[in-house]
Amino acid sequence: MTTATIASLELFIYVAAHIRKEYYVGYEGEFKRLAEIVKRLRTECPWDREQTHESLRQSFIEETYEAIEAIDHNNWQDLRNELGDVLLHVALQSAIAEEQHEFSLEEVIRHINEKLIRRHPHVFGEKSNVDLSTQKRNWEKIKLSEGRHSVVEGVPKEMPALLQALRLQEKASKVGFDWSDAGEVWNKVTEEFRELQDAVSEGTKKIIQEEFGDLLFSLVNYSRFLRVNPEHSLRESSDKFVRRFQYIERRLENEGKDIYKSTLAELDVLWNESKGTV
Repeated sequence: MTTATIASLELFIYVAAHIRKEYYVGYEGEFKRLAEIVKRLRTECPWDREQTHESLRQSFIEETYEAIEAIDHNNWQDLRNELGDVLLHVALQSAIAEEQHEFSLEEVIRHINEKLIRRHPHVFGEKSNVDLSTQKRNWEKIKLSEGRHSVVEGVPKEMPALLQALRLQEKASKVGFDWSDAGEVWNKVTEEFRELQDAVSEGTKKIIQEEFGDLLFSLVNYSRFLRVNPEHSLRESSDKFVRRFQYIERRLENEGKDIYKSTLAELDVLWNESKGTV
């Protein structure tokens, strides 16, 4: 690792420490060691040598989701491990890019250092006491000054649709484009529900799909005012469904019954029974 890389890394540590008020002794050495290990793997390991930006794409997404799952379960040991896997992808993608003369790990670190400093003028520039809403508005202004053409740019299309809707609404709200209170949003939800009912009555699939999307979008808006994450809520409901359905399967198996031959009435009884159990 070059002297310039180490200097950039030291600046990265300084920025992180300044914001989080933390500093981890030995951080530079371990980061340098990771970069050297990855470069060696790219030379000596057949699997690592064959990887490309594209081939790593799916596993990068999976590692990120695994880190999120560790957070959702408050499993900090797993989170430590999964963050390491994410960091490996950062180092590996950077190594591939450097080989192809695209960019280097040093540039990645320098870019995030400069961006953090640029987007926190109240910390690294002239000191000022700003409230959270002002800071969020300033954040979006700085992004636009960096070359973006729209406030709602920068939301990845690959994001889950509920999270994508949430981020778009949050960005718009930072410039004042928002509802005044939860009551107004709920009125919009009921309006969209009625429009969906009308679309279903007409039987036009294209319109039904559009109105269904509008209803979901308005529900995501409502979730913001309830301070509820819609993605987490839906995931928890899906997990609950799995637990209750598996309860039905276990009960039928214990009674020697075939779920495929059970009636809906029998399944409903066990479903209601599961509510007090799982």
